[in-house]
Amino acid sequence: MKPETDILPIGPLMIEHRLIERVVTLLEKELARIREGNQVNAFFLTSAIDFFKVYADRCHHGKEEDIFFDDLQKKMLSPEDKTMIENLKQDHVRSRELVGKLAGDVQESSRQPNAEISKTIAADIEDLVKLYKVHIGKEDKEFFIPVMKYLSKEEQDGMLCRFWEFDRLLIHEKYKNIVAQFEA
Repeated sequence: MKPETDILPIGPLMIEHRLIERVVTLLEKELARIREGNQVNAFFLTSAIDFFKVYADRCHHGKEEDIFFDDLQKKMLSPEDKTMIENLKQDHVRSRELVGKLAGDVQESSRQPNAEISKTIAADIEDLVKLYKVHIGKEDKEFFIPVMKYLSKEEQDGMLCRFWEFDRLLIHEKYKNIVAQFEA
């Protein structure tokens, strides 16, 4: 499929940021609820964890790391842009760690609900919210637009095609893995 020529490859990534921000906002609301003494909403948090693992990490960060950053790193980048890519990748690693910790703590809360695990979950959520707010700001406001100068129009269009192919195959990857887990 040939992409529309007026779309930059950062467009779909920034659109994905808007959806991630909506879930971050919901996490902030859950954080306030927990801190008001309400019980942890394990259903919501389990769904949010799945969102961060599949959509934010595998889909969004996957396109950034496997296509966008990879293509950029083949260019003669400025030292600042090289450093920014490494910092953004580290943010991705940190987000995976935070989501994994939150997942474990939510599971623990389901087994043994108590005030201490609720405080731990609140801290997990706070860390994840802070990370995503700063990370998305860095990408949207400091990195995405300036690095477009490294890519030709043809490279940008090709990247868009690869993004769409990546998305198209993602759902198949997810459910093939689920079936394989059941079979094991």
